[in-house]
Amino acid sequence: MAIMRSSKTKQWMVGLASVGAAALLAACGASEPTVETEATPGQDPMATEEPAVGTDSMAEGDTVVDVAASDEDFSILVEAIEAADLTETLSASGPMTVFAPTNEAFEALPEGTLDELLLPENQDLLRQVLTYHVLQDEVPAAEVTTGELPTAAGTPVSIQVDDATGEVMVNEAMVVTPDIQASNGVIHAIDQVILPPGLTL
Repeated sequence: MAIMRSSKTKQWMVGLASVGAAALLAACGASEPTVETEATPGQDPMATEEPAVGTDSMAEGDTVVDVAASDEDFSILVEAIEAADLTETLSASGPMTVFAPTNEAFEALPEGTLDELLLPENQDLLRQVLTYHVLQDEVPAAEVTTGELPTAAGTPVSIQVDDATGEVMVNEAMVVTPDIQASNGVIHAIDQVILPPGLTL
């Protein structure tokens, strides 16, 4: 499947690439300062402060962050996005695809892992984990095929599609709710937190 079909991704990629680079350097032990994207002109940094609404009544401008914030099943993900300082990046014009771990997925991590990830000193590691759940193009469920897809973290995820059942696996995680639409992309809820190769928590 062709990823990066839209020229609109170029501006968004500049900001997210800097995030991915900072995270990868941090994973190697470098103390790289936080790099915030500057590729989101016109975006409202307070978008996540709007009252939660159901996705069925979603306003046209609701980004993936807004949509996640309106769903209680993604409350931990939203907390992690804020802790990683990725709200502005994931509110950019996109397009993007987010494989979004549910609260149950985060709670299934080894005891104490989530609390450690949310600590300010682990922000770069948290960014690396979260950007591994993001594709830099909008890929609806109907277009997902078996293979590898590049992520914003710089390493690909493995996709397995069961043609008989229609089930989609992202590494070891299963897509449990596909095609949650946002103004700047699409969310596919998954039942596990996925990790880049070589990274352990």
